[in-house]
Amino acid sequence: MTASPRGDQAGYAACYMTGAGVAATLGFPDYGLVTMTEMADNASRMTNVLKIPLIADADTGYGNELNTIRTVREYEKRGVAAIQIEDQTFPKRCGHLDNKEVVSLDEMLPRIRAAASARVNPNFTIIARTDARAMLGFEEAVRRANAMLDAGADVAFVEAPQTLDEVRAVPKLVKGPCLLNMVWKGKTPEVSIADAQAMGFRIMIFPGLLFKAAMGASDEALAALREQGRHPTPHAEMTIKAAFARVGADEWEPLRERFRDPSLKLAG
Repeated sequence: MTASPRGDQAGYAACYMTGAGVAATLGFPDYGLVTMTEMADNASRMTNVLKIPLIADADTGYGNELNTIRTVREYEKRGVAAIQIEDQTFPKRCGHLDNKEVVSLDEMLPRIRAAASARVNPNFTIIARTDARAMLGFEEAVRRANAMLDAGADVAFVEAPQTLDEVRAVPKLVKGPCLLNMVWKGKTPEVSIADAQAMGFRIMIFPGLLFKAAMGASDEALAALREQGRHPTPHAEMTIKAAFARVGADEWEPLRERFRDPSLKLAG
Protein backbone atom coordinates (compact mmCIF):
# COMPACT_ATOMS: atom_id res chain seq x y z
CA MET A 1 0.00 0.00 0.00
CA THR A 2 0.97 3.62 -0.30
CA ALA A 3 -0.25 6.84 1.25
CA SER A 4 -3.45 7.65 -0.62
CA PRO A 5 -6.08 6.69 0.36
CA ARG A 6 -4.78 6.36 3.89
CA GLY A 7 -4.58 2.74 4.95
CA ASP A 8 -6.45 3.43 8.18
CA GLN A 9 -9.31 5.09 6.27
CA ALA A 10 -9.54 2.03 4.02
CA GLY A 11 -9.76 -0.34 6.99
CA TYR A 12 -6.29 -1.91 6.94
CA ALA A 13 -4.17 -2.73 10.00
CA ALA A 14 -0.87 -1.56 8.52
CA CYS A 15 0.50 0.38 5.54
CA TYR A 16 3.50 -0.37 3.30
CA MET A 17 5.75 2.29 1.76
CA THR A 18 7.14 0.86 -1.46
CA GLY A 19 10.50 2.09 -2.67
CA ALA A 20 9.31 1.83 -6.26
CA GLY A 21 6.37 4.08 -5.42
CA VAL A 22 8.56 6.68 -3.74
CA ALA A 23 10.92 6.65 -6.72
CA ALA A 24 7.95 7.09 -9.07
CA THR A 25 6.71 10.15 -7.17
CA LEU A 26 10.16 11.69 -7.74
CA GLY A 27 10.09 10.79 -11.43
CA PHE A 28 12.52 7.85 -11.31
CA PRO A 29 12.32 4.11 -11.99
CA ASP A 30 13.18 1.72 -9.15
CA TYR A 31 16.87 1.56 -10.02
CA GLY A 32 18.39 2.68 -6.71
CA LEU A 33 18.26 6.37 -7.65
CA VAL A 34 16.52 7.55 -4.47
CA THR A 35 18.62 8.42 -1.42
CA MET A 36 18.12 7.28 2.15
CA THR A 37 17.11 10.76 3.32
CA GLU A 38 14.55 11.07 0.51
CA MET A 39 13.06 7.74 1.53
CA ALA A 40 13.07 8.58 5.25
CA ASP A 41 11.51 11.99 4.62
CA ASN A 42 8.74 10.39 2.58
CA ALA A 43 8.15 7.93 5.42
CA SER A 44 7.83 10.91 7.77
CA ARG A 45 5.13 12.46 5.59
CA MET A 46 3.23 9.21 5.79
CA THR A 47 3.59 8.62 9.53
CA ASN A 48 2.45 12.21 10.14
CA VAL A 49 -1.01 11.33 8.82
CA LEU A 50 -1.33 7.60 9.38
CA LYS A 51 -2.95 6.18 12.48
CA ILE A 52 -1.72 2.65 11.76
CA PRO A 53 1.84 1.20 11.67
CA LEU A 54 3.99 1.91 8.62
CA ILE A 55 6.28 -0.72 7.11
CA ALA A 56 8.89 1.10 5.03
CA ASP A 57 11.24 -0.10 2.31
CA ALA A 58 14.87 0.78 3.05
CA ASP A 59 16.44 -0.91 0.03
CA THR A 60 19.94 -2.19 0.92
CA GLY A 61 20.40 -0.08 4.03
CA TYR A 62 22.28 2.33 1.72
CA GLY A 63 25.77 1.00 2.33
CA ASN A 64 27.63 -1.07 4.88
CA GLU A 65 26.67 -1.77 8.49
CA LEU A 66 27.44 1.83 9.54
CA ASN A 67 25.08 3.20 6.89
CA THR A 68 22.50 0.66 7.97
CA ILE A 69 22.71 1.87 11.57
CA ARG A 70 22.04 5.43 10.46
CA THR A 71 19.19 4.24 8.24
CA VAL A 72 17.49 2.50 11.17
CA ARG A 73 17.93 5.56 13.37
CA GLU A 74 16.48 7.92 10.76
CA TYR A 75 13.49 5.71 10.01
CA GLU A 76 12.77 5.06 13.67
CA LYS A 77 12.93 8.78 14.50
CA ARG A 78 10.29 9.35 11.83
CA GLY A 79 7.82 6.97 13.46
CA VAL A 80 8.26 3.97 11.14
CA ALA A 81 7.17 0.68 12.73
CA ALA A 82 9.13 -1.75 10.54
CA ILE A 83 11.98 -1.49 8.06
CA GLN A 84 12.86 -3.76 5.13
CA ILE A 85 16.53 -4.34 4.19
CA GLU A 86 17.66 -6.50 1.27
CA ASP A 87 20.82 -8.28 0.12
CA GLN A 88 21.13 -6.74 -3.34
CA THR A 89 24.22 -4.84 -4.41
CA PHE A 90 23.94 -1.06 -4.55
CA PRO A 91 22.41 0.44 -6.62
CA LYS A 92 19.59 -2.11 -6.41
CA ARG A 93 16.81 -2.92 -8.86
CA CYS A 94 13.14 -3.75 -8.41
CA GLY A 95 12.94 -7.31 -7.11
CA HIS A 96 10.83 -8.46 -10.08
CA LEU A 97 13.21 -7.18 -12.76
CA ASP A 98 15.96 -9.21 -14.41
CA ASN A 99 19.72 -8.73 -14.00
CA LYS A 100 19.77 -8.28 -10.23
CA GLU A 101 22.90 -8.95 -8.19
CA VAL A 102 23.28 -9.85 -4.53
CA VAL A 103 26.11 -9.41 -2.07
CA SER A 104 27.65 -12.35 -0.26
CA LEU A 105 25.94 -13.58 2.88
CA ASP A 106 29.07 -12.60 4.82
CA GLU A 107 28.47 -9.01 3.70
CA MET A 108 24.74 -9.06 4.38
CA LEU A 109 24.70 -10.49 7.89
CA PRO A 110 26.59 -7.56 9.46
CA ARG A 111 23.90 -5.24 8.07
CA ILE A 112 21.22 -7.25 9.86
CA ARG A 113 23.17 -7.41 13.13
CA ALA A 114 23.79 -3.67 12.91
CA ALA A 115 20.14 -2.93 12.16
CA ALA A 116 18.95 -5.01 15.11
CA SER A 117 21.41 -3.33 17.47
CA ALA A 118 20.55 0.21 16.30
CA ARG A 119 16.88 0.25 17.20
CA VAL A 120 15.79 2.04 20.35
CA ASN A 121 12.24 0.71 20.48
CA PRO A 122 12.33 -3.09 20.92
CA ASN A 123 9.10 -3.29 18.90
CA PHE A 124 10.78 -1.69 15.86
CA THR A 125 10.71 -4.61 13.41
CA ILE A 126 13.56 -5.67 11.10
CA ILE A 127 12.41 -7.39 7.90
CA ALA A 128 15.26 -9.11 6.06
CA ARG A 129 14.77 -9.59 2.35
CA THR A 130 16.79 -11.83 0.08
CA ASP A 131 16.77 -11.53 -3.71
CA ALA A 132 18.95 -14.61 -4.13
CA ARG A 133 16.25 -16.76 -5.78
CA ALA A 134 16.81 -15.19 -9.19
CA MET A 135 20.58 -15.69 -9.32
CA LEU A 136 21.49 -18.44 -6.86
CA GLY A 137 18.35 -20.55 -6.65
CA PHE A 138 15.53 -21.22 -4.22
CA GLU A 139 17.54 -23.30 -1.73
CA GLU A 140 20.10 -20.54 -1.34
CA ALA A 141 17.35 -17.97 -0.83
CA VAL A 142 15.89 -20.08 2.00
CA ARG A 143 19.36 -20.57 3.51
CA ARG A 144 19.94 -16.83 3.50
CA ALA A 145 16.53 -16.09 5.00
CA ASN A 146 17.22 -18.41 7.92
CA ALA A 147 20.72 -17.00 8.43
CA MET A 148 19.33 -13.46 8.55
CA LEU A 149 16.74 -14.49 11.12
CA ASP A 150 19.54 -16.00 13.20
CA ALA A 151 21.45 -12.71 12.86
CA GLY A 152 18.62 -10.74 14.47
CA ALA A 153 15.94 -10.10 11.85
CA ASP A 154 12.35 -10.45 13.01
CA VAL A 155 10.70 -11.33 9.68
CA ALA A 156 12.04 -13.09 6.57
CA PHE A 157 11.17 -11.90 3.06
CA VAL A 158 12.12 -14.28 0.24
CA GLU A 159 11.64 -12.13 -2.83
CA ALA A 160 10.11 -13.42 -6.05
CA PRO A 161 9.56 -17.18 -5.62
CA GLN A 162 8.74 -18.32 -9.13
CA THR A 163 6.25 -21.17 -8.72
CA LEU A 164 3.32 -21.95 -6.44
CA ASP A 165 5.32 -24.84 -4.98
CA GLU A 166 8.08 -22.41 -4.02
CA VAL A 167 5.57 -20.00 -2.51
CA ARG A 168 4.08 -22.80 -0.41
CA ALA A 169 7.52 -23.98 0.66
CA VAL A 170 8.76 -20.66 2.03
CA PRO A 171 6.85 -20.68 5.37
CA LYS A 172 7.64 -24.39 5.81
CA LEU A 173 11.40 -24.04 5.29
CA VAL A 174 12.05 -20.64 6.83
CA LYS A 175 12.26 -20.79 10.62
CA GLY A 176 10.40 -17.61 11.48
CA PRO A 177 7.62 -15.23 10.39
CA CYS A 178 7.50 -14.78 6.62
CA LEU A 179 6.36 -11.97 4.31
CA LEU A 180 4.92 -12.51 0.83
CA ASN A 181 5.31 -9.80 -1.79
CA MET A 182 2.51 -9.80 -4.36
CA VAL A 183 3.55 -7.75 -7.40
CA TRP A 184 0.97 -7.60 -10.17
CA LYS A 185 2.27 -9.47 -13.25
CA GLY A 186 5.58 -10.00 -11.47
CA LYS A 187 7.64 -13.19 -11.18
CA THR A 188 5.55 -14.67 -8.35
CA PRO A 189 2.28 -16.45 -9.25
CA GLU A 190 -0.81 -14.69 -7.97
CA VAL A 191 -1.93 -15.84 -4.52
CA SER A 192 -4.99 -14.65 -2.61
CA ILE A 193 -4.74 -13.25 0.90
CA ALA A 194 -6.68 -16.21 2.30
CA ASP A 195 -4.41 -18.71 0.56
CA ALA A 196 -1.24 -16.91 1.69
CA GLN A 197 -2.50 -16.96 5.27
CA ALA A 198 -3.34 -20.65 5.02
CA MET A 199 0.19 -21.32 3.72
CA GLY A 200 1.60 -19.69 6.87
CA PHE A 201 2.62 -16.21 5.73
CA ARG A 202 2.27 -13.56 8.45
CA ILE A 203 2.48 -10.43 6.28
CA MET A 204 1.44 -9.80 2.67
CA ILE A 205 2.25 -6.61 0.78
CA PHE A 206 0.96 -5.24 -2.52
CA PRO A 207 3.57 -2.65 -3.55
CA GLY A 208 2.59 -0.34 -6.38
CA LEU A 209 -1.11 -1.16 -6.12
CA LEU A 210 -2.15 2.42 -5.46
CA PHE A 211 0.40 4.37 -7.49
CA LYS A 212 -0.29 2.27 -10.60
CA ALA A 213 -4.03 2.63 -10.04
CA ALA A 214 -3.56 6.40 -9.65
CA MET A 215 -1.49 6.63 -12.85
CA GLY A 216 -4.12 4.66 -14.75
CA ALA A 217 -6.95 6.83 -13.43
CA SER A 218 -4.97 9.97 -14.31
CA ASP A 219 -4.41 8.76 -17.87
CA GLU A 220 -8.12 8.00 -18.21
CA ALA A 221 -9.13 11.40 -16.82
CA LEU A 222 -6.81 13.30 -19.16
CA ALA A 223 -7.98 11.28 -22.17
CA ALA A 224 -11.62 11.90 -21.21
CA LEU A 225 -10.99 15.65 -20.88
CA ARG A 226 -9.52 15.75 -24.39
CA GLU A 227 -12.31 13.62 -25.88
CA GLN A 228 -15.24 15.32 -24.11
CA GLY A 229 -13.93 18.89 -24.07
CA ARG A 230 -15.23 19.37 -20.53
CA HIS A 231 -14.49 18.25 -16.97
CA PRO A 232 -14.99 14.47 -16.91
CA THR A 233 -16.77 12.77 -14.02
CA PRO A 234 -14.16 11.91 -11.37
CA HIS A 235 -13.81 8.38 -10.09
CA ALA A 236 -16.58 7.72 -7.54
CA GLU A 237 -17.82 11.26 -8.35
CA MET A 238 -15.77 12.58 -5.42
CA THR A 239 -16.81 16.11 -4.38
CA ILE A 240 -14.42 18.83 -3.22
CA LYS A 241 -15.63 18.31 0.35
CA ALA A 242 -15.04 14.57 0.18
CA ALA A 243 -11.56 15.06 -1.31
CA PHE A 244 -10.57 17.50 1.45
CA ALA A 245 -12.01 15.18 4.10
CA ARG A 246 -9.68 12.46 2.82
CA VAL A 247 -6.68 14.60 3.82
CA GLY A 248 -7.94 15.72 7.22
CA ALA A 249 -10.37 18.60 6.71
CA ASP A 250 -12.75 17.20 9.32
CA GLU A 251 -9.99 17.56 11.90
CA TRP A 252 -8.84 21.04 10.89
CA GLU A 253 -12.19 22.76 10.32
CA PRO A 254 -13.36 22.61 13.97
CA LEU A 255 -10.03 24.10 15.07
CA ARG A 256 -10.59 27.18 12.91
CA GLU A 257 -14.02 27.72 14.41
CA ARG A 258 -12.78 27.05 17.92
CA PHE A 259 -10.18 29.82 17.91
CA ARG A 260 -12.56 32.36 16.44
CA ASP A 261 -14.59 32.22 19.68
CA PRO A 262 -13.80 35.48 21.57
CA SER A 263 -14.74 33.84 24.87
CA LEU A 264 -11.96 31.30 24.53
CA LYS A 265 -9.35 31.54 27.28
CA LEU A 266 -6.03 29.81 26.89
CA ALA A 267 -4.28 28.35 29.90
CA GLY A 268 -0.94 30.01 30.57
